[in-house]
Amino acid sequence: MVRGHNPDHTPAGAAITELILTIFRTNGRLLRTGDRMVRDLKLTSARWQVIGAIDRQPRTVAQIAREFELSRQGVLWVVQSMAKDGLIEFVHNPDHRRAKLVQLTEAGLEVSRQVSEMQCEWANDMGEAFGLEELEQVLAVLRKLGDVAIERDDEEPA
Repeated sequence: MVRGHNPDHTPAGAAITELILTIFRTNGRLLRTGDRMVRDLKLTSARWQVIGAIDRQPRTVAQIAREFELSRQGVLWVVQSMAKDGLIEFVHNPDHRRAKLVQLTEAGLEVSRQVSEMQCEWANDMGEAFGLEELEQVLAVLRKLGDVAIERDDEEPA
């Protein structure tokens, strides 16, 4: 049952509103869970996102920000903090003179390995609460929601 947020909503408009609000609430819960999960590694969910973005290949701050649809300044703040803690380093970018690449240090690689093990165990446990088909359907809907949002945003005048 979808709660009515606005009497002018169509049934689909009310449902999409409830879906988006549920995504916001779920995102907050997942961030808190992630923060608790990696606390002993002196990480936060924001640092975990950076590690996930560069664990396979170095990227620029702007590339990391684009991947997670975050502000470049916010990612830069997190990356600079991680550099001070010795988890990442800035290296030469052959494609750009000023935009350095961000890569994991040896300490960062070890933290990434530990986080990956913890996340795998957690995800496997969480996954048992759902059927694979159910998860694949939700994933398809969320991807479509993101795609439609991007399409509609691109249609808006600047």
